[in-house]
Amino acid sequence: MPNVFVNRSNNKNIAYLFFKNKKISCTVGKNGIGFKKKEGDFITPKGVYKILKIFYRSDKIKKIKSGIPIFEIKKKYKWCTDPRNNNYNSLLTIKVNCIHENLFRDDNLYDLVLVLNYNLTKKKYKGSAIFIHCKSEKKKFTEGCIALKKEDLKTITRNLTPLTKVIIS
Repeated sequence: MPNVFVNRSNNKNIAYLFFKNKKISCTVGKNGIGFKKKEGDFITPKGVYKILKIFYRSDKIKKIKSGIPIFEIKKKYKWCTDPRNNNYNSLLTIKVNCIHENLFRDDNLYDLVLVLNYNLTKKKYKGSAIFIHCKSEKKKFTEGCIALKKEDLKTITRNLTPLTKVIIS
């Protein structure tokens, strides 16, 4: 079972992802890796997580295979990041009046998205939308996610199993 290890570096916004004997540079939250205190703190949460599902943009990536369930991102897909809403930290497929992230974006960040099981209990203000996604060429950090080059992410995705763990330290 191949696990994914994400270890901090000397630069708080850069980490190294280790997968099947490969070391891949990635970006993490603006405030580094640590214990997440609240929604919007720009911290990538330490811990051990499972990858629940994978989303991809079919207009930008050919369907890829994985041991994890894969879903095509539709234009209406959003992720609720509003702690005051009952849909907090979950996928929205219908119009709901709340603060959210569009999964169908104009940039390439969410061309391929691995959803981690962070805060599944939907504890209010504990943080939401913690993903592994594509890296921005412009931004040097994320809001708490892990971001890496699209090609590296595609390679990892093909080799995931339901038993794969993501260990962030």
